[in-house]
Amino acid sequence: MQRSGVDKTGSAIRYVVLIGGAVLFLLPFYLLVRNGLSTEQDITSPEWTLFPSSLQWSNVTELFQDPAVPMARSLVNSLVIAVVQTVGVLVISGLAGYGLARIPFRYANAVFYFIVATLLIPAAVTFVPSFVLVSTLGWVSTLRGLIVPGLFQAFATFLFRQYFLGFPRELEEAAQLDGTGYWGTFWRVVVPNSKGFVAAIGTITFIGSWNAFLWPLVIAPDQNAWTVQIALSTFLTAQTINLPQLFIAAAIAIGPLVVVFIFLQRWIVQGVERSGISE
Repeated sequence: MQRSGVDKTGSAIRYVVLIGGAVLFLLPFYLLVRNGLSTEQDITSPEWTLFPSSLQWSNVTELFQDPAVPMARSLVNSLVIAVVQTVGVLVISGLAGYGLARIPFRYANAVFYFIVATLLIPAAVTFVPSFVLVSTLGWVSTLRGLIVPGLFQAFATFLFRQYFLGFPRELEEAAQLDGTGYWGTFWRVVVPNSKGFVAAIGTITFIGSWNAFLWPLVIAPDQNAWTVQIALSTFLTAQTINLPQLFIAAAIAIGPLVVVFIFLQRWIVQGVERSGISE
């Protein structure tokens, strides 16, 4: 009986801690929605209220009707870029990681170490040469200029390689005995049995692509090529700060990420565990 009471007390403490942590993590989302549906006076008022005096649903309408900020177009651009880059990274980095892990050739380790070494180079250092290359190709302010440079990621290749090194060789050998080559083995055996890890890499890539700011800022000065992060930055300038529009736009912008994370969060943890990073 005493042991049961201790267990119940421990469970109650854990629940209290978890609930407190959940409240702290959800607080920023509440503030975004609360301030996004408020007036400028409610946001800046020294007297804090849990809810605004009146919900300003017109802020949402005004956001999408603002001619200076193409919010709808920016959301579509971000979605297209994030989806295409995610698919590209999964295919290209997945094939590269599998080749480095399974296809024997003399310089496999050298190529792998070179790819890992590129992770040490700050992204800001590559902006100028990347911009010159994209500008030479005539891709400035185009979706091609925003998408193509991000179709391959060294970090994703590293994760795929580490995962495939631990993939059961018996499954691949059974396919190769049937006359299937590396290409067929990868698509017919490896990928179907790696859905959890692929989903984890895809989730991380999608979130990173959606939140990208510096490269779109450099390469997309035209409004038609703006991403949602660039659109958000226009509400915060040195001259004016439109707080209600900034908050409601931020709340809408994180909506797709929240949906993706809710449905695929377990794959993120599983992907880190299987990649070997935790070792």
